[in-house]
Amino acid sequence: MEKEIITAAAIGLGLAASCGFRVFVPLLVASVAAKLGIFPAAEGFQWLAGWPAIICFGTATVVEVMAYYIPFVDNLLDTITTPLAIAGGTLLMTSVLPVDNDLLRWAAGLIFGGGSAAAVQGGTVVTRAASSKLTAGTGNAVLATGEHAASFGVSVLALFIPLIIAALLIVLIVYLISRSGRRIRGGKKP
Repeated sequence: MEKEIITAAAIGLGLAASCGFRVFVPLLVASVAAKLGIFPAAEGFQWLAGWPAIICFGTATVVEVMAYYIPFVDNLLDTITTPLAIAGGTLLMTSVLPVDNDLLRWAAGLIFGGGSAAAVQGGTVVTRAASSKLTAGTGNAVLATGEHAASFGVSVLALFIPLIIAALLIVLIVYLISRSGRRIRGGKKP
């Protein structure tokens, strides 16, 4: 049972963090994987394997990916998708945890899944803002392509090598948090 929980948590953490790059890509990957029997959806989350979920997440993924190639619309999307990334990360983490207590499952989903999505999303927001400032938005397409690839790649890898991905994501999240902390402290005058 412990191995099952650790593996499920690693899968959930990887998918949740991917929501920080793109909200709907990991949701689509999880839905397709659930349909194929690869994604271990917990009780009450079997709807992820249904065609309505796959169609909705697929459509949302296409719209989200295309919208990030429009300069300055991508900056607006960062504002809109930040709370959605947290919600998506929470949902994905919660959907794989094999815990009977709903309060504990949702709390863990919010803290770990929503938290990891928020950390990654925060990093992408800062990076996109810097890119927009330095390139007047023209460099954002390259950034968007990297984020799309990262979201898809981490999502797929989280399903197949979850423990390695989870360890790498923890290192990345700690780095992003410490980097943000240094920027905040560096901006204040004594």
